[in-house]
Amino acid sequence: MPEALTATMPNDTEIVVTRTFNAPRQLVWDAHTKPELVQRWLLGPDGWTMPICEVDFRVGGKYRYGWANPSNGRAFEMGGVFKEIAPIERIVHSERFGETEALVTMVLAETRGRTTMTLTIRYDSKQTRDAAFGTGMTTGMERSYERLDEMAAEAA
Repeated sequence: MPEALTATMPNDTEIVVTRTFNAPRQLVWDAHTKPELVQRWLLGPDGWTMPICEVDFRVGGKYRYGWANPSNGRAFEMGGVFKEIAPIERIVHSERFGETEALVTMVLAETRGRTTMTLTIRYDSKQTRDAAFGTGMTTGMERSYERLDEMAAEAA
């Protein structure tokens, strides 16, 4: 069974999110790097779609994600730049959402066919970190990761 997402704040500017998937590291990597897979799971709470998913997956390349909720007419976007890529192990990228920019480091570690993902999200201040966390971001993240679990089960 996958483990529930955990989120900690080890210092004034970071949120560290950890989640284990019952899937090999390559599958979790592909789910984060291939647009056709990203659009299947990175949707947040139910009811959202991702009509925009542009990924130039290389150091210096940009990504842009756009979500829409047809039931309430809401939409939003975020994007950033890939800073570092170590295949199937680590991705570092900026993440701009509105006026907020963060640096996100994703590390994947596999043990016996299960992959633990650790996301370290670094903000410019405690105030920005607290505001981001206060949006309930981890609830939407967990629902997205449940979809990634479903994709992994289909691939098994």
